[in-house]
Amino acid sequence: MLILLLFYGCLAFAIYQLPDNLFHIYFLNVDQGDSIFIKTPDNHQILIDGGPKTLVIEELTKVMPFFDKSIDLAVLTHPHADHLDGLIEVLKRYEVSAILMTGIDYKSPNYDEFLNEIDKQGVEIFIAENISDFKFGTVLLDVIYPKNQMIGMNIDNVNNSSIAIKLNYKDKKILLVGDLEKEIEEELVAANLDLSAQILKAGHHGSKTASTPGFLKRVAPEIVVIQLGKNNSYGHPHEEALENIKQSGVKSILRTDIEGQIEFTF
Repeated sequence: MLILLLFYGCLAFAIYQLPDNLFHIYFLNVDQGDSIFIKTPDNHQILIDGGPKTLVIEELTKVMPFFDKSIDLAVLTHPHADHLDGLIEVLKRYEVSAILMTGIDYKSPNYDEFLNEIDKQGVEIFIAENISDFKFGTVLLDVIYPKNQMIGMNIDNVNNSSIAIKLNYKDKKILLVGDLEKEIEEELVAANLDLSAQILKAGHHGSKTASTPGFLKRVAPEIVVIQLGKNNSYGHPHEEALENIKQSGVKSILRTDIEGQIEFTF
């Protein structure tokens, strides 16, 4: 009887996780770091950053069927540990078809391991620049930063090498800016790009170095998501950033340190 109950329980869970022709975006709860999982209506699966350590693995088991080990595209916005480290374990456990990254020069044993794992598995690599677009059925992944390729470059402020992505699905727009700080926010505004989005992932975990009033005005988000961990040593989110976000007229601010994993479905 117990075995039968377990069988039906697993079957129900598997059915629950089957494609449902909806667009899902999950802001995973990986403590002090970023990791975002996207499932398109056509069942393409995209992972943007992997957070610190290997917490992303447990989070992925909550949003992917246990029998599904395929990821169509993994994105490393920039090679800091709180975005990079989980992707190493993802590469080892999942079949990743392609990687989008900047390819900047960065000295780190974990970054070296990440690059070696990509090479060992022969994963296709795309180098980010703002002419890069990825079409997944009805979902468009539009790279809006960096403007030009940064491969091999040494960047003083690695946060400002982050890949910024605008997701477009029907009339829904979601802006994901990695850890970009105010200098690049100002550059994006000055470039007169269409930054408008209903959902914005705040830059750099709600640090005071990002979320400037001019940038928020141009994006005009209804919802701002901040990915960060409880009791982090950086003082994130900073009161200045929170005040800027509140003053921009958003309807709600959602935080992974309070809400845990955050999901939007369209």
